[in-house]
Amino acid sequence: MYKRIVLVSVLLVSKALVAQTQIGNSDMEIWEDLGAATESPQNWSGIKEASGSQLFISFAPQGIFQSTDTPTGTGFSALIQTQGALSIPANGTMTCGQLNVGSATAADVSNYSWTNMGSEEFSEACTDTPDSIVFWAKFIGQDPSHNARMKATLHDDFNYQDPEDAASSQHVVATAVLNYPSTNGWERKSVPFDYSGPASNNTHILVTFTTNEIPGVGTIGDQVFIDDVTLIYNSSEIKEVTVSTTEVYMDNLTNELNFSSEVLLDERYEIYDMSGQKIASGIVAQKVPFYAPAGAYIIHVNTEHAMKQFKVFKN
Repeated sequence: MYKRIVLVSVLLVSKALVAQTQIGNSDMEIWEDLGAATESPQNWSGIKEASGSQLFISFAPQGIFQSTDTPTGTGFSALIQTQGALSIPANGTMTCGQLNVGSATAADVSNYSWTNMGSEEFSEACTDTPDSIVFWAKFIGQDPSHNARMKATLHDDFNYQDPEDAASSQHVVATAVLNYPSTNGWERKSVPFDYSGPASNNTHILVTFTTNEIPGVGTIGDQVFIDDVTLIYNSSEIKEVTVSTTEVYMDNLTNELNFSSEVLLDERYEIYDMSGQKIASGIVAQKVPFYAPAGAYIIHVNTEHAMKQFKVFKN
């Protein structure tokens, strides 16, 4: 049986690929260090991968867990949870940058998320200008007066941190912020970017999700599930377009991956299992032999402009 994942790509009439930036592993499907305290979705991190005081980090509870509770009922989401650290609530936090822990006091200014420009692992490049950020969230709060929080910041070439200090605030290009109460199951959240500056040319994006808008004010047991984070772009900026469909599917009769798109041929691909382990890589062709145990796999296709991601199922 063929099981296909379809990705729609927008092409200029000139055939140049328009592939605006998306955050890596934005669907939370690839995971690292399952079962360890550092368990997290690939390209995202929590307190156990923080910079700063290793003593405080060692005492901090694990805050991110893989979950099969998703908006579609398939795949994975990220569960971010408030846990107790010496009976003190430690808000769960997940970022596409890196956390820094400088104090055991949650509200201390030495505790923040940041874009670590010296590390590809803890920084997220973005030179495009999205109009909004969309994500699916399920927030189970123990106190109905409390809000979970999402903040996304487009910034220039700087080790930007959130919450901002005086230096970071000068490097902001655009910000999208949402504080939201407990949800009625899964809810789609759409948050516009405010391009108020003062900076003008962004190079990176920092996105942070947390179980409470105020550091240290959460309640042990608060849970936020996050899935399918997407940057939305204004299509009116593209004048003349045609639409092309790219497909990647598994032919279980011949044990081959089939790539169906002229724009992807000769690009590089990587194949990951659901634990985040890379099991194969190579150059895209129309048919690629793929012998592996039965299960789901994630295919990355790395083009000149962006990384495209597909899921296939091996019988």
